Amino acid sequence: MKQTTIFIIDDDLVSQFATRYCIEQYDKEFNIVACGSAEEGLRVCANLLDEKEELPDIILLDLVMGDMNGWAFIENLELLTGDRKKPEIYVLSAFVNSKDRAIAKQHSLISGYFDKPLTKSSLNKIFSPKAAR
Repeated sequence: MKQTTIFIIDDDLVSQFATRYCIEQYDKEFNIVACGSAEEGLRVCANLLDEKEELPDIILLDLVMGDMNGWAFIENLELLTGDRKKPEIYVLSAFVNSKDRAIAKQHSLISGYFDKPLTKSSLNKIFSPKAAR
């Protein structure tokens, strides 16, 4: 069975570490790739597409980052991938922003929105059968 690939895109190293640790404590094996910026995340995705490799299954995305924020990342990923299968994107945010939550709920590429730090309960929601969400 193919291992699930998860990208963590977050410019905060402590958050990156905490998210990775939470995933590693989960009772499944994952291929985890951490990117320190939205630009880096896009570069890695572009390289995968160039190499005819699969994109990650899941992206855990911070919205508030330096030069390019999470929303810009999503727009660019949409342009980059065209009609190819897109990863499930889950927003991880340290800031409870009702406007961002409302936009995320309506956005077709966003599968969920979680507060930082990521918890086992959040992972259960991500990995539960789709119908349960």
